[in-house]
Amino acid sequence: MKTAIILISKSGFTVAEIINHEIADSTIYSTAEIDNCCKINNIAEFVSSEFHHFDAFVFIGAMGICVRSIAPCLEDKHTDPAVINVDSTGQSVVSVLSGHVGGANELTQHIANILGAKAVVTTQSDNAGKWALDTLGSKYNWATTQKGDTMNHLIATFVNEDPVALLLHIKDAGTQYMERTCPPNVHIFYHLDDIVQADYKMLIAVTPCILNVNIPLLHYHPRVLHLGVGCRKNCLPDGIETYILQELERQELSSLSIASVATIELKKDEALLNALQQTFSASTLHIYNAEELKEIEVPHPSEKVFEVTGVYGVAESTALKSADNGPLLIEKHKGLLTQGNDFTFALAMDRKVVRSGHIEIVGAGPGDPELVSVRGRRMLQEADLILYAGSLVPRELTLCAKEGATVRSSASMTLEEQFAIMKTFYDKGLFVVRLHTGDPCIYGAIQEQMAFFDKYGMSYHITPGISSFQAAAAALQSQFTIPEKVQTIILTRGEGRTPMPEKEKLHLLARSQSTMCIYLSAGVVDQVEKELLEHYHPTTPVAACYRLTWKEERIYRGELKDLARIVKENNLTLTTMIVVGDAIGNRKGLSHLYSSKFTHLFRRSEEDKKEKTSKSEE
Repeated sequence: MKTAIILISKSGFTVAEIINHEIADSTIYSTAEIDNCCKINNIAEFVSSEFHHFDAFVFIGAMGICVRSIAPCLEDKHTDPAVINVDSTGQSVVSVLSGHVGGANELTQHIANILGAKAVVTTQSDNAGKWALDTLGSKYNWATTQKGDTMNHLIATFVNEDPVALLLHIKDAGTQYMERTCPPNVHIFYHLDDIVQADYKMLIAVTPCILNVNIPLLHYHPRVLHLGVGCRKNCLPDGIETYILQELERQELSSLSIASVATIELKKDEALLNALQQTFSASTLHIYNAEELKEIEVPHPSEKVFEVTGVYGVAESTALKSADNGPLLIEKHKGLLTQGNDFTFALAMDRKVVRSGHIEIVGAGPGDPELVSVRGRRMLQEADLILYAGSLVPRELTLCAKEGATVRSSASMTLEEQFAIMKTFYDKGLFVVRLHTGDPCIYGAIQEQMAFFDKYGMSYHITPGISSFQAAAAALQSQFTIPEKVQTIILTRGEGRTPMPEKEKLHLLARSQSTMCIYLSAGVVDQVEKELLEHYHPTTPVAACYRLTWKEERIYRGELKDLARIVKENNLTLTTMIVVGDAIGNRKGLSHLYSSKFTHLFRRSEEDKKEKTSKSEE
């Protein structure tokens, strides 16, 4: 946001400086001669001449001057910039103009956070914690239309808590947000036929489909459709755009949901492409070579097309490529409006937004339910099935599951049984969370699971978690790296029933005398101690950390020569992290970042500010 900070009186300069420092691309303007401010002659005249040259105006001072300055400039909420007023003491931040569309409400909250001030937002939907329906589409790159009523009336129906139906045909960040924050007066549906329209005052729909309904409709058109096109050389585009639009309408698919137009490199200079890009103005153009398309299987292969292009179907293969192999909604469709102007097109939907099963592998963290990530917690709250490693993950982590969710421990299951239950839920189009201890990438045993998911083409994603080595550093109040002494952390385990690769034997890793965090090794602690003593001094600090962050957490410190005794005397089990190295509890290392050699880092911000002011004056 290009932002003008209008300093009404010198008393507000400190507040203006703080905002200027925190808000990128902002400049302070004042009628007074003040360092780091751009001099203007008159506030009202400046606002009048620059009103549409800035995305936002932030007035520091009296509200009356702010209102009188902007009043002659007001035109339309869709074009007016955001206007905010901050009192000169920085205690209140008021959203004055263009709260939703212009972003003033969001900027107001941001500035209030910067100043530790009170945000004053008078928009009803914001104060009620409800969706901003007029800007929701732009936030998630959805085109927005309404039918049967004005936008203001639709917003009023929603805010007044009349019964509203919400239809979600796709799944993306926007629909996940709506599902997560859905107010009580809104009922969610995934199929239009399930909605008894007479029971609702309006319908909100997120779908690429054209809807014919009998109640007022607020329609969000997600850009999730990908159009693949092929044609004869030098094809004349006249009428083809209209033909495709008519076919989309016949198939009840909205042209506003077209995200891209694609073809093969051989056709990149065809006039038809330019015509289609103008028709679908919000679309991007994808050009693929034959090599990129050769692995894509098309339902209607053509040997003749292959001879010319090197692929068995231009329209279908390019549509599928753009959609990441999502479903074809329109298979190859041939058209011929005039002799010699043959063309084909196909339409596919982005695979990522298809409402189907999904598996999220979530790192639970070391044990404390509060140490799971925000995303991980949200995944647990949304899951239809939570399958957690019961012997390693506290059950308390699953208590946030939604009503009706299935929560199962995998402790007594074979790998095949785990696969079976996950696939059962997945095949029903449901959301599965596989909950692993710590971070899944560290001894998480997810490799075989991912191979299974890949084999069946299942959608999955990994949410990382805090590992126990990080929890150990926190519990030991230690920085595991020491400037000029220890700059490496080794995560490994001792050799038990599973052999270690020869080059990763513990005594070889010990040569570096790095900070070493040893997993899953309490049962072979004698061997661990013996190998480490080959290179670490016997008095090297060690810590045996049992069930880090759990209620049962216990930590035993000592020296390396006593490691085996510490573990055995305290009956420590497999859930023990062994840490070895001089970094444990070290307070002698001093980072050079805070030495006098680096004072230029702290001068940089002042230099940047002066340079910005100089450019504004130019």
